[in-house]
Amino acid sequence: MPTRRVVMRQVREIVRLNLEAGLSTRVVGERVGVGPTTVRDTLKRFARAGLAWPVPEATSDAELEQLLYGVPGVKPGWRKVVEPDWSAVARELKRKHVTLQVLWDEYIADHPDGYRYSRFCDLFRNWEGRLPLVMRQHHGGGEKLFVDYAGDTVPVVDRKTGEVRDAHIFVAVMGASSLSFALATWTEQLGDWIAGHNAAYSVFGGATQLLVPDNAKVAVIKACLYDPMVNRSYSDMAQHYGTAILPARPRRPRDKAEVEACVGIVERWLLGRLRNRTFYSLAELNGAIAEWLAKLNDGRVLRQYGRTRRQRFEEIDAPNLRPLPGEPWVHAEWRRCRVGLDYHVEIERHYYSVPYRFARREVEARICARTVEIFLGGERIAAHMRGSGNGRHTTISAHMPSSHRRYGEWTPAKIRSEASRIGPTLRQLVDRIIEDRPHPEQGYRSCLGIIRLEKRFGAERLEAAALRALEIQARNYPSIKSILEKGLDRVPTPASPEREPILHTNIRGSNYYH
Repeated sequence: MPTRRVVMRQVREIVRLNLEAGLSTRVVGERVGVGPTTVRDTLKRFARAGLAWPVPEATSDAELEQLLYGVPGVKPGWRKVVEPDWSAVARELKRKHVTLQVLWDEYIADHPDGYRYSRFCDLFRNWEGRLPLVMRQHHGGGEKLFVDYAGDTVPVVDRKTGEVRDAHIFVAVMGASSLSFALATWTEQLGDWIAGHNAAYSVFGGATQLLVPDNAKVAVIKACLYDPMVNRSYSDMAQHYGTAILPARPRRPRDKAEVEACVGIVERWLLGRLRNRTFYSLAELNGAIAEWLAKLNDGRVLRQYGRTRRQRFEEIDAPNLRPLPGEPWVHAEWRRCRVGLDYHVEIERHYYSVPYRFARREVEARICARTVEIFLGGERIAAHMRGSGNGRHTTISAHMPSSHRRYGEWTPAKIRSEASRIGPTLRQLVDRIIEDRPHPEQGYRSCLGIIRLEKRFGAERLEAAALRALEIQARNYPSIKSILEKGLDRVPTPASPEREPILHTNIRGSNYYH
């Protein structure tokens, strides 16, 4: 029968009493509290190791134990077999779909006389037990919500084109109760990321105190162990729900073990049951996910607790959740841009005005589905309904300087009205100017300049100048101004003499050219 291993302080005492004091093995055993067989075995190991008494003080207990008993985890005895590289085994286990059974099959194929499967697993567990300890995490009720995206996707087929598009699975799990939520989205970008949070909070019926995401770029702009930089839109969403963001440490999956386990359940249990189904829309896929999640949360009993996830949620998490705001968070994107000389900001091929005093300043634009807000130094300076990217302008008159505002108030109807007030001839001239231009707005400025000549020359002279301009086909502002300055409006237009039409067979007439 093998002797039991004694502690190192007993080893040192056994050797001292036997070699230094000269006591027999029986007496040494009585004094130390072990059997004579254990004393003899310890002395044999000490002599076999080539050690002498006294043992050097620099020799630690761990080194002395290794010299006497060998490396822990190796089975002593007559059968010496090839020892696997346990660190390589641990690394391989972290890869997808790799288990100890797979690794043992590969090991036994290379070493047929190696350890059997049960011994292989025992030795690996013993080796694994010497790894750094893992802190047991405790999550209070309603405290943390862990969020992430599953690694696998689900194909969705377009009925019309037959095109296959991959849907990504957003996963959220409550820290205390492990109540799980999943939602299929087209992408993992910020808009879909926040839509997943909105849907999760809606299903849970409240908001947690903390959000624990991964360090993906969609959530964290710059990962840092001590002070990570969180995406601004994501941070605004957290403030809307009264929660805070606590990203997991970089390359520390144990910080979010709850969601990692939930992702594994989604991939192995949920997606495994959907693998043979064909989905033709995202709504159809989400309906199937919700159906199987209900069975997971309401039908499966957690053995260590004797309750379902839903029951634990109602007992632990639900009473401690923060109430949801009246409206869900509306996703917004932030973009830095510069105000142009015309005090407008370009956003997706549309131009929005800001107060003219902020021309050439660098501002931030908050872009929502329906609105565009402009901020400078954290203060909102303009807000507009979102326009389509047609290259047009959305301008608020209050943003314009007074001179521009006066000009901007002139509309085609107002221009024609002012011309009619001065006289019918000027109204006729204005209509001709607007009609002659390729685009009506090109004639507005010319008409406006002509109408303003009334202040300098009077309505009567302007009406006469308009008549002369119509007669000589001079329909522009410089011509009207020249007529008035030179006094040609007061000179009657010479009548052209009437002539008899020339009739001849060689004269073809205008109709010939048509």
